[in-house]
Amino acid sequence: MSGNDPKRPGLRPSSIVPPPPSPTGSPAAPAPAPPPVTVSAVTTDDERWMDVALTMAKNGTPSPNPHVGAVVLRNGEIVASAHHERAGTDHAEVAALRAAGDKAKGASLYVTLEPCNHHGRTPPCTEAIIASGVARVVIGCRDPNPHVEGDGATKLRAAGLEVVLGVREEKAQAYIAPWAKHITVGLPYVSLKLALSLDGRIATRTGESKWVTGPDARAKVHLLRSRSDGIAIGIGTALADDPRLTVRDTPGDSPLRIVFDTKLRLPLASRLVQTAREVPTLVLCGVDASVEAEAELGVAGVECVRCPVSAEGRLDVFAALRALAQRGIVSLMVEGGAELAGSLLAGRYADELHVFVAPILLGPRGRAGAVDWAGPDTPQKAPRIASPAWELVGNDAYVHGPLVYPE
Repeated sequence: MSGNDPKRPGLRPSSIVPPPPSPTGSPAAPAPAPPPVTVSAVTTDDERWMDVALTMAKNGTPSPNPHVGAVVLRNGEIVASAHHERAGTDHAEVAALRAAGDKAKGASLYVTLEPCNHHGRTPPCTEAIIASGVARVVIGCRDPNPHVEGDGATKLRAAGLEVVLGVREEKAQAYIAPWAKHITVGLPYVSLKLALSLDGRIATRTGESKWVTGPDARAKVHLLRSRSDGIAIGIGTALADDPRLTVRDTPGDSPLRIVFDTKLRLPLASRLVQTAREVPTLVLCGVDASVEAEAELGVAGVECVRCPVSAEGRLDVFAALRALAQRGIVSLMVEGGAELAGSLLAGRYADELHVFVAPILLGPRGRAGAVDWAGPDTPQKAPRIASPAWELVGNDAYVHGPLVYPE
């Protein structure tokens, strides 16, 4: 498994250098595909044990590294299992092999992501695997990292180990999707969260939005926050709601709080600014924003990052997202407002959608517009959740899943 390590949660310089643009200004050409690896056939048992490894991968808070799980199997029994807990600690396969000890000799290792074959903070995982004496390695998906040298599966095969590649591949790729986007494109994986009434309103006619959804839905949102590196809103939402954007209703750390604020209008008296010394807070502003306002926010503990502005006077979303990625933000959850959500959808930057629908009616004068954008010409061209998952969270409906953008 490959990755990079943070210096401190929330605001962390990334050791990943995003792919540079080509001389023409278009994205750089993708790295050449690694050489093929001779693999054995996948068995039903392989899928069964890989499912266990995938379950292990759910654990830990490894960002900016990916979620990875591993299982050591000997004579049909699990002798060790592990996950990558946190950046800077043992990768999942190494942790599992340490736990297995001598029982790893002649055993099978199941790992959700191709083992790394390069030096980072730790030696290559391939070396530990070979030294452990395992006879067979079953891999969920390839390592997509274009910034590392070497091919883990090829190294293992060359050492005489049996290699099985691509077991539960789609599931394994889904677990590393945020990290894979960050490492290959140089942008965060963006999850867009919306909350609205049955008639599509986000607030009453007087502007009241607390609360459209119920307590269970709000707890679910806090859980989603705890799994993200950053949580972002637009300045309109900051001014209207004065949110805290912290994790309160579920265990977990509060992520970096981010405000898209072109003209630096965030009030010094806002709860975000008042608590900036307790929870890291960053404001993305335009290049011409007030120097005095930036200085005042800085005294309060808020970091300001200047970004280019579009012809319409809005922040350049691509540049803003790139700036966040360079600070180690791998997964970004965006909670509002409508203009920011619309920009993300129009630019096809949103990767995942989380929508909570409350069983209430706010009426035709209620505030509409969870998303502000021109939208598609036809329903067939509309962005959509590829394989929607529906849940009932308290009294609210919750639908979520990866977004696709029809051509």
